[in-house]
Amino acid sequence: MGFFQWTEKSADQLQSGGVIGPDERLPWPQTGLMGIQHVIAMFGSTVLAPILMGFDPNVAVLMSGIGTLIFFLITGGKVPSYLGSSFAFIGVVIAATAYGGTGPNTNIPVALGGIIACGAVYMLIGFIVQVVGTGWIERFMPPVVTGAVVAVIGLNLAAIPVKNMAANNFEAWMQALTFVCVGLVAVLTRGMVQRLLILVGLVVASLLYALFTNGLGWGKAVDLAGVMNAPWFGLPQFHAPVFSAPAMVLIVPVVIILVAENLGHIKAVTAMTGKNLDQYMGRAFIGDGVATMVSGAAGGTGVTTYAENIGVMAATRIYSTAVFLVAAVLAVLLGFSPKFGELIKAIPLPVMGGVSIVVFGLIAVAGAKIWVDNKVDFSQNKNLIVAAITLILGTGDFTLKFGDFALGGIGTATFGAIILYALLNRPGEDGPSQAGH
Repeated sequence: MGFFQWTEKSADQLQSGGVIGPDERLPWPQTGLMGIQHVIAMFGSTVLAPILMGFDPNVAVLMSGIGTLIFFLITGGKVPSYLGSSFAFIGVVIAATAYGGTGPNTNIPVALGGIIACGAVYMLIGFIVQVVGTGWIERFMPPVVTGAVVAVIGLNLAAIPVKNMAANNFEAWMQALTFVCVGLVAVLTRGMVQRLLILVGLVVASLLYALFTNGLGWGKAVDLAGVMNAPWFGLPQFHAPVFSAPAMVLIVPVVIILVAENLGHIKAVTAMTGKNLDQYMGRAFIGDGVATMVSGAAGGTGVTTYAENIGVMAATRIYSTAVFLVAAVLAVLLGFSPKFGELIKAIPLPVMGGVSIVVFGLIAVAGAKIWVDNKVDFSQNKNLIVAAITLILGTGDFTLKFGDFALGGIGTATFGAIILYALLNRPGEDGPSQAGH
């Protein structure tokens, strides 16, 4: 397969509910719709992360699109992935810039220097993997580890919609109505509508929310004033980096988390598609590193492979890299549209929360599916202990600090799983489990 060559699947194959592989695609109109769905799935987090750091969300969206295009080119169009704003940078950027939490961050340039340095180290790690190969990956990340790490990516994010995206009882009920809408679309529809379950469910739930609030006055009304007043086209606020040694020392260690996220992403996609993508691991690290450097050079956040897109791929069984090419181009265009940014902000937060519950849950289940597909034997103590501890570390967001650098739940769970398995994988450790029922 070349950069822009995919085997087109017919309408009959689509209706039968089959898997669309990375080197295949739907007809272009349907591929475009899938691209829109992925943009919407990632938009909440890609916009939220820069807001929490005081960055311009439109720059973040623009650079996520450019970053995804860079990743697509460097991986030869072989790895289905979208690159969005990484939450791993939030804590260190706030610490490096002394950001107060509201309004624009006046020290953005200092953070950008650290983000670029982090991307450079990430790229170097990718080159090392290219030279050394990926044999070590199989040794250190068997299915029991991979499944636990993928599940943790979803479980670690669970508190975001549950705790932060519903302010009262009505909004909690709207979250529930939203995931019921997505579930009904998933089960009761067929063909392309079923594949667009996230997008269709979100639209239906948003309309119901507007009916209940704007119509019946039950909650906070949908406000479209920002959408109406925003211009269609406009330049986002770019910034130039400043390289400060203290900021770089603080931010560069985030590369550990980025490597863990990317590694988990590729192992998850490998498990879901049945196509071994380990050979592209080095190129994926290089692509993500270069994309982070380019983003930082323009005033954007560091980027990473997006877990939200694993959830959408798991639900739709469409892994075509053509979808991500479309999503990237859309994001670049939307980065220059303040009106679209306002439209996304106008989507009711509880509705986004309900969709997030579905997407994050699908990621967690994708991890469990790795265990099932690979017939992981939980009668072996080493498998039982590794999975059990990894899930709790990630879900509880267990954090270890090394000076000013904090390794959060996903990082501690990933490296904890790898180290634990290496320690416990000894001859004679494969006897019957002593764990009671």
